[in-house]
Order: sequence, then structure tokens, then C-alpha cells
Amino acid sequence: MALVLTDVQKVSLSVVFTDRAGNPAVVDGAPRWSSSDPTIVAVTASEDGLSAEAVAVGPLGQAQVSVVADADLGEGVTEITGVLDIEVKPSVAVFAIVAAGAPSEK
Repeated sequence: MALVLTDVQKVSLSVVFTDRAGNPAVVDGAPRWSSSDPTIVAVTASEDGLSAEAVAVGPLGQAQVSVVADADLGEGVTEITGVLDIEVKPSVAVFAIVAAGAPSEK
């Protein structure tokens, strides 16, 4: 199920890492955050990478926010990924725009 934002909202995100038993775990370096469609949802990570802010840019649609980290604390790299689906829906109507067709003879 996707997190729903309106086109005028933002949300704070955070990530925690655990081992198979659910115990807290650490990763090597700062996690990297990204959006599958930055024209729908823009993501800005904190300096330590453990949190980020996702902002609805304006257009409606869906995007997936992902965070990638290196679980190998040694010299190797074992990437683990967390994802969050976000759907951007319209906000509350605030304008009524009246449009006219082309004038014609009666």
C-alpha cells in the first residue's frame, strides 16, 4: 500500500537497519536516497543518510523512494535496499476556472 501525499505536501522519512532477528544493525557509510521519478516526488537526504524529506513536486502520479546502504562492514559491498511507494493525489480545490467556448450566431 502506498503512502498518499497531496500535491502540496511533504513528509519526513527515516530508516533503521536490523539483522534477521530484528536487532539493531549498522551499515558502512551513509545510506543513499533516491526517487524513481523526481518530477513527481523529490527526495533530499540528511547529511548522515538516516533520514530524508520527500516532497510532492506538483504533478500527480506515483513514485518509489528508495534507500540503499552497504551492509558489509568490511572492504566488500553488500547492498541492501528499502523502498516506499508514494502516490501523489490532488489537493483540495481552491479555484473555480470558468472557460468559454467560441462564440457563434444564434
